[in-house]
Amino acid sequence: MHPLYDFLINNNWSETWAWWADFTAITFVILIISWVLRVIARFILVNVSHRISGATKTTIDDALIEHKLPKNVSRFVPYFFLHAAIPFWSNGNDMVDSWIKAIVDVYGVLIAILIIRSLLRAFRQQLQKQKQFKDKPIDSYVQVVMIFLWGIGILLSFSILSGKELLYFFTGLGAISAVTLLVFKDTILGFVASIQISANDLVRIGDWITMESYGADGDVIEINLSTIKIQNFDKTITTVPTYKLMSSSIKNWRGMSESEGRRVKRPVYIRASSVRFLNENELSIIAQVERFRNVVDEKKKDIHAYNEALKADTSVPLNGRNLTNLGLFRSYIQTFLEQHPDINQNLTVMCRQLPPTPNGIPLEVYAFTKDKQWKNHENISGDLFDHIIASAAYFQLKLFEFEQQAPSS
Repeated sequence: MHPLYDFLINNNWSETWAWWADFTAITFVILIISWVLRVIARFILVNVSHRISGATKTTIDDALIEHKLPKNVSRFVPYFFLHAAIPFWSNGNDMVDSWIKAIVDVYGVLIAILIIRSLLRAFRQQLQKQKQFKDKPIDSYVQVVMIFLWGIGILLSFSILSGKELLYFFTGLGAISAVTLLVFKDTILGFVASIQISANDLVRIGDWITMESYGADGDVIEINLSTIKIQNFDKTITTVPTYKLMSSSIKNWRGMSESEGRRVKRPVYIRASSVRFLNENELSIIAQVERFRNVVDEKKKDIHAYNEALKADTSVPLNGRNLTNLGLFRSYIQTFLEQHPDINQNLTVMCRQLPPTPNGIPLEVYAFTKDKQWKNHENISGDLFDHIIASAAYFQLKLFEFEQQAPSS
């Protein structure tokens, strides 16, 4: 049986008050010396590390200092001193000797974990600076390693304090596996989701995503084991469980960012009562628009040839084919878009008529601006529709708008 266990259970006190007075005095002196050694070791290691870091061009040493590796390494100096002082510290009592040794060893386990944590954080920081890893969820993997490391450290500490083999505690994990799965459900789901996100390249740090169910619309700034942080465009932060990315609907705008343009998809609504056929005088006025003159002439030739072949009586507009102000306006918008310098002609450029609605007949612009920056894109879109709305009257068309009816008397 481990002496510490026997000491705690049986409470076999055989020492006198004089012994305890000596033990307390020795403990105080040893702890003071270990603290002084810790301060000296930290001062030396930190200063030497800063000098080495200043003399090198690499950034890994800066990251190690930032994450307190020299400070944590300096903790080993009092640890070795405490180990060496155990024979004097226990004052010849074997039970106290085992007790102190167990506590010092647990302290050593804690130091080792802190050092590994500093190394992992520095390693993570260096990876995030590299282009190929900048948008990867490195935090998730580091957190998994740290959870595993803390778990091993806790089991090892129990093994040291109880005097039982480490394997004894591992065999006991099976009995509490259900409780472990329940407690760490979100962590396990987050870890699996992080692997799927990375493997399938679903979301990267820096991506603009939209999750309507969580009110999130902004840039991903952090992906870790349990949560993903999204900075909305109003500068608020939305935190979403990582595993929700696999079970909820998200819109990732990365495809737009990496494409050659940003989409404009917006309709104008034409009042149906203003749609009509155009006569020759009205066509001649519209043909004065330089960018549209050739289009009007070609359409007139095609319609004239069709009606001649059909021998249609054009005195009645319904006979044969005739140009309407709506159709000509749609063609004008198409021509305007195709000649606009800010519209990417390598992508879809279209003005289409949608089914009529109670709000009028929609003419929808579907095109892509070359400039994908939000502010510039909105300015270009606004300029396009300013011109389109102002041009409608030139084609004898009226835009739909609600009219407030006078109250009945």
